[in-house]
Amino acid sequence: GTKDTLLWDSEANCTVPGEDESHTILLVIYSVVLLCGTVSLSLTVYILKSHTTSSTSVAVLNLIFAHFIFLITVPFRIYYYATHRWYLDFEWCKIVSAMIHVHMYMSFMLYVVILVTRLLPYYYRGARVTSFSSMHALIASVLVWIIVLVTVLLVIRFVYAKDDKICPQVCQHCFRFAHCMASVKGLNYFLSTLIILVTVVLTVLQANVLLVLYRKYRAKCSSQQDFEAQLKSLLFALIMFFCNVPYHMFRLYYIEHSDLENINEVLLGLTTLNCLDMLTFLGRRTCIMCFPGSGR
Repeated sequence: GTKDTLLWDSEANCTVPGEDESHTILLVIYSVVLLCGTVSLSLTVYILKSHTTSSTSVAVLNLIFAHFIFLITVPFRIYYYATHRWYLDFEWCKIVSAMIHVHMYMSFMLYVVILVTRLLPYYYRGARVTSFSSMHALIASVLVWIIVLVTVLLVIRFVYAKDDKICPQVCQHCFRFAHCMASVKGLNYFLSTLIILVTVVLTVLQANVLLVLYRKYRAKCSSQQDFEAQLKSLLFALIMFFCNVPYHMFRLYYIEHSDLENINEVLLGLTTLNCLDMLTFLGRRTCIMCFPGSGR
């Protein structure tokens, strides 16, 4: 009947050119992210347990949580890219799809907070970064996360891909929402441009701080704590740069060329490599703390 014809036509359109190749690349990316991200988060939590909580470390804890809630969804992505089919509920597909964007934007905002907090004392000698009690900072963080997650769930339920019914169920596809950009093109242009500009500016400012310290200490720079701290910040900024800028530069083009969805998904997957950023907080003392015998 008409229904069978509709389903047959939908099945005929299920094949997406280049999908197998992109799925293989994404399978490798997310497998690395899940394994290395889990290890780096575990080590960082272990190290932070022995440190006094400050505004910066609360921001780091928020970053850990952002990585954590994303890593929970990664096994579903790995399974999908390995089997090329989505066998779970379509609503869960939308949640898993949305979490990568929540992770990307929340991570970016936390990067900005951490880097600005570290840069202010160098560019404004008289400036004092407002210090909040750890309890107030944690309470504020919990409230922000509740608002973000509730808002995301409401958007997923009532707005995000609400008209997608036949194709995902018949083709068993997931993470294909390019057509959803049509109504939010302006917002996408704004966010991508903002992220590129802010990331570039912060990276340049951080590199300049390191250059100033290098000129100050020269050969002795490797033994200076402030130089080592700023070097870690620069590595942190570079991770932010290489994980965000390529994707958002391509996205400015992709917004008007949604047929490049496979490439977009690969670049979006590369943004999740920032789950390894916790490694920048682990210094030489990490091995000593984790393996006390190695400090001799």
